[in-house]
Amino acid sequence: MSADINPASNGSAKVACVFPGQGSQAIGMGQDLYNEFKSARDVFAEADETLKFPLSRLCFEGPEDDLRQTVNLQPAIMTVSWACYRAAQEAGKVNGHFAYTAGHSLGEYTALVASQSISFSDALRLVRERGRLMQMAGEMTPSGMVAILGLDESIVEEICRETGAQIANINSPGQIVVSGAKEAVAMVMDLGRARGARKCVPLAVSGAFHSHIMRPAQEGIAEAVGSTRFRDPIVPVIANSTANPMVEAEQIRDELVAQLCNCVHWTRSVEYMVGAGVSTFVEIGPGRVLTGLIHRINGEVDLLNIDSAKAIHSLAS
Repeated sequence: MSADINPASNGSAKVACVFPGQGSQAIGMGQDLYNEFKSARDVFAEADETLKFPLSRLCFEGPEDDLRQTVNLQPAIMTVSWACYRAAQEAGKVNGHFAYTAGHSLGEYTALVASQSISFSDALRLVRERGRLMQMAGEMTPSGMVAILGLDESIVEEICRETGAQIANINSPGQIVVSGAKEAVAMVMDLGRARGARKCVPLAVSGAFHSHIMRPAQEGIAEAVGSTRFRDPIVPVIANSTANPMVEAEQIRDELVAQLCNCVHWTRSVEYMVGAGVSTFVEIGPGRVLTGLIHRINGEVDLLNIDSAKAIHSLAS
């Protein structure tokens, strides 16, 4: 696609950079970037040193059961996403002059790194702790998440009121993710099918993310965020929980704590950016989940994806 992903710094070009969350992983992710780009090798080396274990090997070789553990998966996806970004910079394909950055759930941390609000190593420590706390909260209360396809938000809200579940992600028109205790999620699936859902898909996660079940993790995240240095971002970051731009460090601190137990308003986030004039979205990181969601939210925008060395080479300079 011919869309310009190196907009001028005067803000006249409206390009947004977005980063994926959990669900985009695959064994081998980032290996080609590591092989071809020094900047990517530096990212993986920094991740291994920061976390004091070979995260890079886990990304490249697995085993899958270890990679899928929330405590490992969150830093792994963020590291590969940042390696994609830095490799694209090394290749001269990305200059960082975006109108906005945003990330889905975990991806919000990568967006903060891209906006220079937080260093990569500090964000990685936070994400590792976030994953640990979320995994522990999920173990305390057996729970899960289910994607409901083909129902209006009002119907899903009604189902949640009846079951005690909670809307966790509003991803695109007709795709809403619900979190809750195991029994509640089972009821949600039954009621969803009974009320016309095209499909109800259980998600392979360790707990009911973005719901009240994550409350035990909030105190620990608040403490970790409070002891981490943040700066005002150089590019506004769209907050998951409000779908509004964050331009000050204090807003970011509040968001990272609130985000754990509140809905990810991805549809509204994309709509905000489009309403502000964004016409091109660049998804940077493993997989193409956000590219698909954004296409369903607005079929008029240009979409680009940087998930591999091949994708970087295919982009126009």
